[in-house]
Amino acid sequence: MAKDNKAQDRRVARVRRAIRARAYGKPRLSVFRSSKQIYAQIIDDDKGATLVAASTLEKDQRVALKTGASVDAAKEIGKLLAERAVAKGIKAVVFDRGGYMYHGRVKALADGAREGGLEF
Repeated sequence: MAKDNKAQDRRVARVRRAIRARAYGKPRLSVFRSSKQIYAQIIDDDKGATLVAASTLEKDQRVALKTGASVDAAKEIGKLLAERAVAKGIKAVVFDRGGYMYHGRVKALADGAREGGLEF
């Protein structure tokens, strides 16, 4: 049976609309979390291209982390993403929580990205 995602879609659209209003040409750090993994990518919306990505599904992360669904894993992914972004010359981004509450794994990923050198 299909789940009705209308409320979630409205929430995502509302967050994305607010981000576009204050982005001023900065790339967007987008977060997706599932029940078992967490994914993050930095997207250039003008070009429609992903600049940098990281997730708990990467081989070295699967070996290093006990599970992909923990706050510690999210923090590590945030640091890894920031490290890759800084290496590509990206220092300032706009955080897109994707309709999720800024709490738990989403907040840990943001904190890890800030520790890694990203500004938002």
